[in-house]
Amino acid sequence: MKKEEIKKIVLAYSGGLDTSIIIPWLKENYNDPEIIAVAADVGQKDELDGLGEKAIKTGASKLYIADLKEEFVTDFIFPAVQCNAAYEKDYLLGTALARPLIAKKLVEIARKEGAQAICHGCTGKGNDQVRFEMTIRRFAPDMEIIAPWREWDIKSRDEEIDYAEAHGVPLKISRQTNYSKDKNMWHLSHEGLDLEDPINEPQYDKDGFLELTVPPSKAPDEPEYVTIKFNKGIPIAVNGKALNPVDLVEELNAIGGRNGVGLADLVENRLVGMKSRGVYETPGGSILYRAHQVLETICLDRETQHYKEQIALKYAELIYFGQWYTPLREAIAAFVEKTQENVTGEVKLKLYKGNMFNAGVSSPYSLFNQDFSTFDKDEVYNQQDADGFIRLFGLPITVRAIMEEKHTRGKDTVVIGKRD
Repeated sequence: MKKEEIKKIVLAYSGGLDTSIIIPWLKENYNDPEIIAVAADVGQKDELDGLGEKAIKTGASKLYIADLKEEFVTDFIFPAVQCNAAYEKDYLLGTALARPLIAKKLVEIARKEGAQAICHGCTGKGNDQVRFEMTIRRFAPDMEIIAPWREWDIKSRDEEIDYAEAHGVPLKISRQTNYSKDKNMWHLSHEGLDLEDPINEPQYDKDGFLELTVPPSKAPDEPEYVTIKFNKGIPIAVNGKALNPVDLVEELNAIGGRNGVGLADLVENRLVGMKSRGVYETPGGSILYRAHQVLETICLDRETQHYKEQIALKYAELIYFGQWYTPLREAIAAFVEKTQENVTGEVKLKLYKGNMFNAGVSSPYSLFNQDFSTFDKDEVYNQQDADGFIRLFGLPITVRAIMEEKHTRGKDTVVIGKRD
């Protein structure tokens, strides 16, 4: 589609640096189309303040604010928790989980408004461009997609600030605090500036750097206990109080945040091929992942637990790579849901200065049976049975040893472990 044929564009709008300058840039470079800004409320709170006024002042005709918080937690976060999906061990997928939900809402509004194109502010180096566009193509394969970072001649965030200043676009950041951030109710990510070099320690103690959690050094000197109740792998209560999904995550964010829990500093492998360094704050999410993993240790049989650990790696990759709406992701989700049928119970954790310690776990479906596992006298386990078990379990290695012994010593037959 030619630029002049695009009369109406739906823009994924956050009010951050990228999307703030995209509105006037689109007006200048796409023959003054109507710009409909869409902000997804996924729990970023005060970042939504004043967005409508700002969007219209910079050239948008209107702003939608779509409340997606409950859907975000119920349909995206909780399935990831049930799977224990973490990309490269430490990244709990805060940004990656939100993007397919936001993109689907963009398509819905674009159809409603009769727009010819959807625009996003993702860079050509990042993962988010893939996450947005995979979803848009899934639900609107005919929709034009505009990605200004792949078109304009702006090369850096400093140049973006120059453009904003030249066009009178108000910004909440300065060149000194110009971290690239993404915030929702699940996490806050930090990239850029001093973090671009992995040799630099994150400035956790610097005022204004951390937002969801305190530096572990500033957490209380006394530990705090938290108990989470699960039903079929879904958290339903905190410290004995039943909470809806959104309030539950917010409550755990507050508890984890004041105890310095949930900080991750990692160099990760982006989908486009490069490595990037990011600092993540995920206080409530870190508590939920740990508690759920602890509960599964008593509720899942060995084979299911071990196989599920392998599945979690692939599931996390699919989410990270923007493949939420794919048959494989859905099939794995069905497997995970089946494994959660008996993952019901309570887990207590002890939080102390950024650390989490197991402090107790119980379940009506526990497979842990003290009668079998005790070191004291028991009446249910015949320890002599282990002799035959080990002989059969070790038969392949025994046969190999016989073969090697035969070839090494030139003997026709070697008997190992023969009984009298």
